[in-house]
Amino acid sequence: MLNQPSPKERYIELLKKTLLFEMWQEHEEDLFSNLMGHGKNVDPLKHQNGEIWPKTAHSMIGRMRMNNLQMCMKTILEEQIEGDFIETGVWRGGACIFMQGFLQAEGIHNRKIWVADSFEGLPPPNEIKYPKDKGDQLHTFSYLAVSLEEVQNNFQKYDLLDTNVHFLKGWFKDTLPTAPIKKLSLLRLDGDLYESTMDSLNNLYHKVSKNGFIIIDDYILPTCQAAVTDFREEHHIQAPLIPIDNHSVYWRKP
Repeated sequence: MLNQPSPKERYIELLKKTLLFEMWQEHEEDLFSNLMGHGKNVDPLKHQNGEIWPKTAHSMIGRMRMNNLQMCMKTILEEQIEGDFIETGVWRGGACIFMQGFLQAEGIHNRKIWVADSFEGLPPPNEIKYPKDKGDQLHTFSYLAVSLEEVQNNFQKYDLLDTNVHFLKGWFKDTLPTAPIKKLSLLRLDGDLYESTMDSLNNLYHKVSKNGFIIIDDYILPTCQAAVTDFREEHHIQAPLIPIDNHSVYWRKP
């Protein structure tokens, strides 16, 4: 007889399915596909790979990136890597909600979840300081702007809003340099732009513990990829970039 999942494992799996709206996929809509004139129907493969803009789901990162996040957190606990978890660029909060749910399921209460976002969408490109962001239009999409109150409410829907969850509201260049974060074991970047990616790496990478995880959600974007390349070259980082899916990569801090 095959081993049955434990109640903890069942909870974690159910949390992923709910955050991604997988159980009700037939009722989901792909707003990006609709914007491009291709209809609202959700392609299951694109949903799995985090390639849709969901109307309802609390996360758009897809199953493969969500599984990767779980693997990283599980490894952190198994190897006792010190530090909190953070995501910079959270949208509706789904990945951070999963971080909190995972820790709660594991009975871990001494790690904080840092939820960093403008909660106003993306900033207009600073083309003078960051020319690689020139022409980017993501700041014009109100869909990507989710308020702090909505994200907090999403945490509450899962009974996962408590004192271990800390919100950093504002542009990364303003909030991250003074954020009271001592040590990180997981740094998840989802800021799209060169500026946002570089602000996150410049202000937080040095706080990541040895063997901690750096996850780059938007590596497919030329703006984000350029920032990662420049940062790694500047700091002589040789750790291999490991693909997660068609969009994302991660590496472990040497």
